[in-house]
Amino acid sequence: MKLPHLNPYLLYKTVEKIPTRNGYGDALLELGENNPDVIVLTADLAESTRVLEFGKKYPERFIECGVAEQNMMGIAAGLALSEKIPFVSSYAVFSPGRSWDQLRVSVCYAKANVKIAGAHTGVSVGPDGATHQALEDIAITRVLPDIIVCAPCDTEETRKCTIASAKYKGPVYFRFAREKTPVITTKKTPFEFGKAYICREGYDVTLIACGPLLHEALLAAEELAKLHIEAEVINSHTIKPLDGKTIKNSLRKTACAVTIEEHQIIGGLHGAVAEFCAQNIPVPIEAIGALDTFGESGEPDELLDKYKMRSKDIVKSALKVIKRK
Repeated sequence: MKLPHLNPYLLYKTVEKIPTRNGYGDALLELGENNPDVIVLTADLAESTRVLEFGKKYPERFIECGVAEQNMMGIAAGLALSEKIPFVSSYAVFSPGRSWDQLRVSVCYAKANVKIAGAHTGVSVGPDGATHQALEDIAITRVLPDIIVCAPCDTEETRKCTIASAKYKGPVYFRFAREKTPVITTKKTPFEFGKAYICREGYDVTLIACGPLLHEALLAAEELAKLHIEAEVINSHTIKPLDGKTIKNSLRKTACAVTIEEHQIIGGLHGAVAEFCAQNIPVPIEAIGALDTFGESGEPDELLDKYKMRSKDIVKSALKVIKRK
């Protein structure tokens, strides 16, 4: 087993839980102190997206756009073309959801240095329901040229992703959840765009996960080990560009995979992995994620159970895909 620089308590009930969005807010405060070019924009969601404290501390670099996500994206593009580093902050269903045209033309086509933070992604948003549960945001962003697409696994990785975004020259989209989720990584855990890393070594099946569901994948690997099945767990936090080298090397050993994401399997991490494998290393793949359906209102844990995104569901998919080898 290999758990490089991971939280030693992540497989136990005592694991600390913090919303991933907190890492975004913490990173912005750090960036605000060190980089005067960083500007934060929001669309009437300052507290929820955790940018409120940045606004209080750096009001001259904080823009409240109101409920006008398309305008916000256009303003951000203009700021970026003026050598600033704007961070657009909203719920992912609104940005990039409602502002996709501006993201496509004003940001990506112009190669504008804009960072888009999409909050409240996945079914675990809970009672807010389908209108606020972004399950399509990875698909609609990764199809655009010249943009990085990332889904950090916890609050610490979200912090690192935010800081890395400010250093990267070009458009970046990253998503995070609403609810408290397990803190899997530590300050020493590696993070680099386009570089997946192996959390647990194995040789029977590869579990490729992104976002907070990485924790469920690690729990599933422990359950599979009790059945004498060694699963390799990969944190593919960057969906675009996908780390094909790491995935290919793993699949050469295991010859089968399960993708795990709190997103539609169409166009999401599963789509990216399946596309890569079809061209480079054809193997059987099963998928954990939203199966061409909208979410609904409910408690986060209830919804994760209903949409079969738990460790027990990953175990079932792993057993199924192993039989297909």
